[in-house]
Amino acid sequence: MARKKSSWGKKQRAVIVTGVRTPFVKAFGKFLELDSIDLADIAVKSLLERTDLPHEELDSIVWGGVILPSLAPNIAREVALDLRLPASVEGMTCTRACASGLQAVTLAAAAIERGEADVVIAGGSDSTSNAPLNLPQKAVHALAPLAFGKATPGDYLGVLSQMMPITDILPKMPKIAERTTGEVMGESAESMARRNEITRQAQDHFAERSHHRAAAAIASGRFDDEVTAVEASGGWVYADNIVRGDTTFEKLSKLRPVFAKDGTVTAGNASPLTDGAAAVLLMSEEKARALGYKPLAAFRSWAYVGVDPADQLLIGPALAMPKALDRAGMELKDMSVVDMHEAFAAQVLSVTKALASKGFAEMRLGRSQPVGEIDEDNFNIYGGSLSIGHPFGATGARMVTTMANELASTGKETALLGICAAGGLGAAAVLEAVD
Repeated sequence: MARKKSSWGKKQRAVIVTGVRTPFVKAFGKFLELDSIDLADIAVKSLLERTDLPHEELDSIVWGGVILPSLAPNIAREVALDLRLPASVEGMTCTRACASGLQAVTLAAAAIERGEADVVIAGGSDSTSNAPLNLPQKAVHALAPLAFGKATPGDYLGVLSQMMPITDILPKMPKIAERTTGEVMGESAESMARRNEITRQAQDHFAERSHHRAAAAIASGRFDDEVTAVEASGGWVYADNIVRGDTTFEKLSKLRPVFAKDGTVTAGNASPLTDGAAAVLLMSEEKARALGYKPLAAFRSWAYVGVDPADQLLIGPALAMPKALDRAGMELKDMSVVDMHEAFAAQVLSVTKALASKGFAEMRLGRSQPVGEIDEDNFNIYGGSLSIGHPFGATGARMVTTMANELASTGKETALLGICAAGGLGAAAVLEAVD
């Protein structure tokens, strides 16, 4: 009996059809009552409505997040259920710190390339406003018998005695700190600024540039097709509300350092806590054209790397971007546009300096020549996380959407993306235009 030829692992091109995101808003503001699942629902629903995608065509949702809801951490599946999509639409949620959104999108692209799916929605969301406040372990251990119904009446008095002094059981303020080093991310940015000789002036000028470019993009309507209005408890939200087009270097230079008395990292040159979601529709090229969609772009390559968190926590893109370029068979000079996540101005400027450094290339990349200098006119052309904001799980999907639209609307050929992430991680991807 002849065996059927297996279709598992067949190669097909994954293309980006479109992307949609919510406005990115400052945490504890207009989206206060919308958690990560609510925001994801809004982004995916808008994506489906804008594309008029037949729901039965959708195979899967892949979602990225960092602050995952404790009672429903698989946001992807919750979105499928909330939107009453066919029961067959499976869902998976991934987390790779600030690169989670890009991770979700590249996982979707990989599944399509292998023939595991033809139509996938990928993206990410985070609501810093709804981050859980964890009780100290002392309180958890004392209260566990009560919570699980294992306590006797006499145990209640014992529990009370274990809870003293009261200051030991009060919830602690959440910190974005490395588990291995105890250092918060802003302290790591300070260390990078000192080590790489990134001045306060350079950081503030870069932050000013980010806000001005983002404001110009909004004013020109550049984000209109990417952003969907959101109905919140206080009314409709139509646009990002963190961008300050009127900020100046002089205003930024007056802000005090946050992480060290003699430091250079301030609230003005660091990305703010943000709520938001972004979703991307990916398909096999064959399916997209069969359904009548015109693809925006495709992935030529991607790469993820790890570095020592105790060394330079946020230097990862300086290693991931060259690796993605190598996998694409291209060089930095071949890129039409470069888009890098702006966690901190100090981090971006450290990465760009490393890419242009012969010493860094020799020591860290095993190369005799530097990766190259990024053309200022083609770098973060619409601002970035410093101005637009940074919902941890959504930023990668936002960047993919904006760069895919840039390639499709301008005739540019290629885009290089770079993202730093907690844990000493770096991520990068090369996008290419689709004819």
